[in-house]
Amino acid sequence: MSRYSRILGTGSCLPPTVVGNDELAARLARDGIDTSDAWIVERTGIRQRYFADPGTSSVDLGEQAARRALDAAGLMATDVDLIICATSTPDMIFPSNAALIQGRLGASGSAVFDVQAVCAGFVYALAIADQFIRGGLARRALVIGAEVFSSILDFKDRTTCVLFGDGAGAVVLGASDAPGVLATALHGDGSQASILCTPGRVRDGAVSGTPFLHMDGQAVFKQAVHVLERVAREVLDKAGRSAADVDWMVPHQANIRIMLHTARKLGIPPERVVQTVAEHGNTSAASIPLALDVAVRSGQVRRGDTLLLEAVGGGLTWGAALLDY
Repeated sequence: MSRYSRILGTGSCLPPTVVGNDELAARLARDGIDTSDAWIVERTGIRQRYFADPGTSSVDLGEQAARRALDAAGLMATDVDLIICATSTPDMIFPSNAALIQGRLGASGSAVFDVQAVCAGFVYALAIADQFIRGGLARRALVIGAEVFSSILDFKDRTTCVLFGDGAGAVVLGASDAPGVLATALHGDGSQASILCTPGRVRDGAVSGTPFLHMDGQAVFKQAVHVLERVAREVLDKAGRSAADVDWMVPHQANIRIMLHTARKLGIPPERVVQTVAEHGNTSAASIPLALDVAVRSGQVRRGDTLLLEAVGGGLTWGAALLDY
């Protein structure tokens, strides 16, 4: 009998501090940098984002998202035998966020590791967990995306600091006789690393190079609209489905123009695209599970719906997953 993985529960967590565009514009103005709510909304669709306070880490957010996903699945942490955390803003160089979250949950014994694929990290982690379950190496997996991107933003660069926010999302995957995750596809192009990166490194007790996020926005946009349509069609073909079978597209919440452009190319109407970018900004690896949890808890996404997840991030990395929820 074939073995599959299905989503058993979802969860998310946002820090309490909401930062609207006007507040961010006022902060930039103090350094003589001109921007506005209208400028940000026109280019990105973002109206606000959540920033963690200095005492809140990606592990803090990830732990809460994980607990809520476990509650939704009706499971205890000890029922999980694999924890994967996708993050680009880990609490420590090592051990992994996954290990730190495991320690807080009291789930000792399960395999734990992080995945670093930036904004595509959750799709990468989901695909890996799916393979663990299909191969019999795990029965239940906790897959988390958790980020505190505010810690690596240069608030004197209006082209990047207005885009990102903090948050976490999680899903519990469980073994099933019925198909859940139908197909996944992952890709990368390291020759494009310089267009989206945080190139600083720790050496001799100090940061060498810049610790701030750098992005060539036009280059990223050009690459994103090309690879996202292609990888979406790839997973549809793998699963023997078409875009007409997709009930909800749950894209990485980076930029409303990229999201809707991809949907239009696939023939998916905008009302079938889960959109949280206006409220959350770009939360990197957290954005897809965060958007999915919002859609599930609001009743937008329901059991039996077919979902198309897709993302592109630094690396460059990109990927997609098609699943029956």
